[in-house]
Amino acid sequence: MLNLIRGHRSFFLGIALAGLALRLCFFHYFPEITDDSRVYADFATNWLQHGIYGQTLGGPHETRVAPADTRLPGYPAFLAAVFWLFGLGNLKAVLLTQILVDLATCLIVADLARRAVSERAARIAFVLAALCPFLANYTAAELTETLSIFFSALALDCAVAALNRMPAASTQVRAEVRAEARGHSGMFDRAGRRLWAATGAAIAACILLRPDGGLLLAAVLFYLAVLACKRPPASKSVEKKNPADVLVAGVIVAAFALAPLAPWTIRNFRTLHHFQPLAPRYANDADELVARGFNRWIKTWLIDYASVEEIYWTIPDGKIDPEKLPSRALDPSNPGEKQATLALIAEVNESQDITPEMDARFAKIASDRIRAHPIRYYLALPLLRIADMWLRPRTEILPPDVRWWEFNDDPQWSVMAVGFGVLGLAYVATALWALLRRPSGIRWAGLFVSFLLLRSAFLGTMENPEPRYTLECYPAIIVLASSLLAKVLPESSSQ
Repeated sequence: MLNLIRGHRSFFLGIALAGLALRLCFFHYFPEITDDSRVYADFATNWLQHGIYGQTLGGPHETRVAPADTRLPGYPAFLAAVFWLFGLGNLKAVLLTQILVDLATCLIVADLARRAVSERAARIAFVLAALCPFLANYTAAELTETLSIFFSALALDCAVAALNRMPAASTQVRAEVRAEARGHSGMFDRAGRRLWAATGAAIAACILLRPDGGLLLAAVLFYLAVLACKRPPASKSVEKKNPADVLVAGVIVAAFALAPLAPWTIRNFRTLHHFQPLAPRYANDADELVARGFNRWIKTWLIDYASVEEIYWTIPDGKIDPEKLPSRALDPSNPGEKQATLALIAEVNESQDITPEMDARFAKIASDRIRAHPIRYYLALPLLRIADMWLRPRTEILPPDVRWWEFNDDPQWSVMAVGFGVLGLAYVATALWALLRRPSGIRWAGLFVSFLLLRSAFLGTMENPEPRYTLECYPAIIVLASSLLAKVLPESSSQ
């Protein structure tokens, strides 16, 4: 990659400066500090000041720090490091550091495209990553996305680098890669072992940032399992792979990915007296009520991010507006269910909370709906949630109205929403076209596809389809898109 940068200094410098300018625009005009941001900052501050990984509890006159496991320690550790260097609560330093991390991500994505496709695709991938407003936008938000994308890209890059050293790759990789690996025992020379270990370590960082980072581990292990079972081409020029070697590669990746969770699990068991290797599904304390019945009812109809903001996030401490419930939430063919649902919502609005009794009633309504329409619940709704996360305009932390399609917003924000929607569709459509048209031009395409499918399938099971949850997939999307653009664009466009 360094040789590629040296050979195209002006190109990489110009695109990097353009990417920096884009991110600084988001930093200046649209910085975002959410409730989750404050929780992460609280963990980091208490860790630095008191040596306790926990949250601040109590009122204005008396506070205490209680150990907690509602958030994994990866992002609080990053915040603590920035606060230690630049001062407690210095969120500007956090966002500026994230900008630098994201620019490094662009280089990693370019290197991933170089290894998986070609040097020309690497230059195009660098443009697509550096000028992608979706990635740039989240550098201005104190959330885990920027670091998660960085380590996802790094893990994929290390995995592809290791795969390129496999004996079975000898007909796919460039001559210089084969020459570098010649004389070694495939993936298990020293460099190969280090690359698989680095893959696992990068995945560990993903997991310590967000529990769903483990999906990347599942994708890598699944792809290695398929690779071990795949019959090699009938060619004398191809050295046969040893399935046992592939198995050992999987063990190395899994060991390095999961080992860092051991201290966290032991800490939770000793300090909080329960077994928790990740973080609670709903980021709740052990003694906090989780409205599982309400969540299940939500999943019987919710498919779009607008309902997440307008309905799901209003509870507790808010009110549900029945007028904003979509028609699919109240089955007109079942007047009894509709009446029971509206009566229950009225009770929730009056108390602005969900009691265990109310939650049980939501669970009963949800069970009846699932029993009546199982295909809708288990197949149709998850697919629609996945589609919303992939195709919705990624303006959830920007000014455009959540109901962007009604065009009741200021013209500039409506234009932004439509523009972001078209751009997001272009990224996804180009990647899909690349897979349908030229899958043979993408080395180890199955790894990218496995990751995209596994993560999408998991996200379809969630109650809250937030578009940001697909951003970790964008390194793979950009590499796939660059493989197609490298073939159809004129050479001068990527110089």
